[in-house]
Amino acid sequence: MDLYELYYLIVLQTEMIQKLKLVGEKIDLKQIDFYLEQLMDRKTAVESYRHLKILLEEDKDNIKMLYCQLECARRVFDKYQEKHIKETIYIDTMKCFTRFIEECKKKNGRMFFDRDWWTYRQISMSLFRIGELEYEFEEYEGENVIAIHIPSDANLSKEAVDTSMKQAKIFFQTYYHDYKYEKYSCDSWLLSPRLKPLLSRKSNILSFQNRFHIVRENNEDKGYIEWLFQVPIDTNYKNLPAKTDLQKKVKEILLNGGNIGSAYGIITMSS
Repeated sequence: MDLYELYYLIVLQTEMIQKLKLVGEKIDLKQIDFYLEQLMDRKTAVESYRHLKILLEEDKDNIKMLYCQLECARRVFDKYQEKHIKETIYIDTMKCFTRFIEECKKKNGRMFFDRDWWTYRQISMSLFRIGELEYEFEEYEGENVIAIHIPSDANLSKEAVDTSMKQAKIFFQTYYHDYKYEKYSCDSWLLSPRLKPLLSRKSNILSFQNRFHIVRENNEDKGYIEWLFQVPIDTNYKNLPAKTDLQKKVKEILLNGGNIGSAYGIITMSS
């Protein structure tokens, strides 16, 4: 697979492809090959990412880093094939780049790459999208868990989540059978208990939230502003859009000095 085949598979935006072409003509991959290989290993990905940030120096709109990470995504396709992981899972996982860039455009009014601090997870095979949800190798209180992440385009209906979790269980049993775990974790604003009074009993968010035992809350977290309103986190509360019922209710809470925060929850598989 070459880079342009990858761009096609993940439906990368034409504007970004053009920017990547210009950057790619200037980057000598041989000089940074060691760090690219380390970026594809979940044991060394974080450290390698930090080194690359320094090596790439001035990087307008993070296009150099995007190029490097997509080069890693291209290379890691072979590892998926070696493990016989379905190509659909590879594509769905790597479409995170396209999704994040589109989210960035909606939030900021222009297209750039602002999620490089996150996407080394996908290219190091630490995180996979399986159906509607993403699943990542993680630890909780010293034991192996699988962390669940909720993409912005996820369908959180009970049926869709059930299907995804069943598929994920089969996935890890099949391809990572040596990784023993008994719990799923999730750290998200969608688990915040402060959402409960704002949601109907038929709400998909509430249905998802009720799967988890909440073990801690972060009442100061405001990261959800970006996700719920699709605006920069420092946007004046008066200027927040209020199109959906939930947006209207949360905006009112913020204007009155309140907050939604986030929460960390656990699902124990035996329960």
